[in-house]
Amino acid sequence: MTPDEREAMFKTVTAVNNIGSGGCDAASGERMREIFAAAGLPHGVVIDAAPETIEQALTDAAANAGVVVVLGGDGTLRTAAIACGRAGKFLIALPGGTMNMLPHALYGAVGWESALTDTLASPVVRDVSGGMVEDEAFFCAAVLGAPSLFADAREALRHGHPIEAIQRSATALRRSSEALDYRFDDGAEGSAEAVVVLCPLVSRAMVADEPFLEAAAVAPVTATGMFSLGFHAVFDDWRLDPAISLTRVKTASVAGHGQIPIILDGERATMGRTARVTFRPLAFRALVPAQQPA
Repeated sequence: MTPDEREAMFKTVTAVNNIGSGGCDAASGERMREIFAAAGLPHGVVIDAAPETIEQALTDAAANAGVVVVLGGDGTLRTAAIACGRAGKFLIALPGGTMNMLPHALYGAVGWESALTDTLASPVVRDVSGGMVEDEAFFCAAVLGAPSLFADAREALRHGHPIEAIQRSATALRRSSEALDYRFDDGAEGSAEAVVVLCPLVSRAMVADEPFLEAAAVAPVTATGMFSLGFHAVFDDWRLDPAISLTRVKTASVAGHGQIPIILDGERATMGRTARVTFRPLAFRALVPAQQPA
């Protein structure tokens, strides 16, 4: 990127910090201003937004800035990626939550200050593909089926509610018998406890620019297996389980006996009795450092 291109790209920069996320506090905004000034961007605007105003703040930033910097959890960053994709703006997604799926995929497992500093020092554009479950976007992973309900137990435990966590785990176990019928566009079809779909950004079996999603039909045989799926579907070596079959797809169809619980990039969602998953070749454009970490 030439100096003129960089100057044009960063003519308007807005940062939105979700002060309700675990990795963002009152000092984060001031530290971000210091990083902007050191990078030659003293005009950068920093907005501290509470959870109830974060969605509107992200929409406004994507409408009015050329580069949007966001510090928050998985849900905040997913919303930011959707907004920037629609508006055609560049996103720097910084880790400020629990799993931090998107920023870890883009920048490696580094803190937000290092990710921002390195990106501003030598920015390059990275086109990020993704997927859709019906009209809901995801950029890392979608988990469809009862095992995704364990995410509710995880959140309850994280917020210090162990009794609620036990109750939600019991609900997930009870619903584990509600199998899903699936059909992948390569002709594979069958019944599974869950269907996991990975985007190229996080798949260990695909390069980032492959025009496919990676789909797995999963049949955990024990409660421990389902619990593991709910917590570590993306980051553990679950793909080594012999009960899992993998395939590259551009579309997948899933049907359940009731509403299908889903996790999209770490956030809970619910569909109807059927859901169609589709590949998106360009979901949004991120800014990343020219020298990526291993």
